[in-house]
Amino acid sequence: MKKGRLLLAIMSLMLLTVLFTACGKNTKDINENTTSNDETKPKYVIACDSNFPPFSFEENGTYTGIDVELLEAISKKEDFDYELKPMDFGSIMSGLSDGTIDGAMGAISITDERKEILDFSEEYFESGLSMGIKHDDTSISKFEDLQGKNVAVKKGTAGSEFAEDNKEKYSLNLKYFDNSQSMFLDVEEGSSDAVLEDHPIIAYEVKKATPANLKIAGDKLKTFNYGFAVNKGKNQELLDKFNKGLNKVRADAEYEKIVSQYIVR
Repeated sequence: MKKGRLLLAIMSLMLLTVLFTACGKNTKDINENTTSNDETKPKYVIACDSNFPPFSFEENGTYTGIDVELLEAISKKEDFDYELKPMDFGSIMSGLSDGTIDGAMGAISITDERKEILDFSEEYFESGLSMGIKHDDTSISKFEDLQGKNVAVKKGTAGSEFAEDNKEKYSLNLKYFDNSQSMFLDVEEGSSDAVLEDHPIIAYEVKKATPANLKIAGDKLKTFNYGFAVNKGKNQELLDKFNKGLNKVRADAEYEKIVSQYIVR
């Protein structure tokens, strides 16, 4: 009798084990199906500037900034996935050209020259070009004061284009860098007399440093807007999603909430 009860208990235990195992497999299948559903959403490779605060920069092992947060908000509005690829600005331009990236949000200024090779979204930020100098320098107050001086610029940017256009007229000695922080340091150390960079980038640098190492000299040298970019004639679907998502983010005030975290306007 005892043996019969023991056998019954063992069989019941085995049955329960089978049932729980089956339940476990169903849960795993559900999870796999959810992943599969996510994979059906459009996924794009989108570049950002690897070191361009406050628009994109690394902090505590992850990338953040205006561009990064706006892209995340827009992707949620338009229901697409993306792989973020931080790159230097020159690599972003070549990556768009050769198709290794689908789009870029690297504080790229919209210019007529770039429109010949790129398609742009609606502007998402109004910017401009400014001149930064050492905080205690009183010899430079306008661009003409750079006559014969060393000027730091970043390759392929509005700053380098402006400097190159005026190089001969003012006998400028141009020093090229891959990122903004290297330019700022070169001015702080006295190797360059000034840096030409987008206004919000210098403004952010001046704001965050205590005490300030740089200051902005004079008025903006020119004004321009930033846009999301794709290769000319390619990825129109992505461009449309960006524009629609941008309008939604602006409409519900999420845009201002993101920008105001980094820049006082």
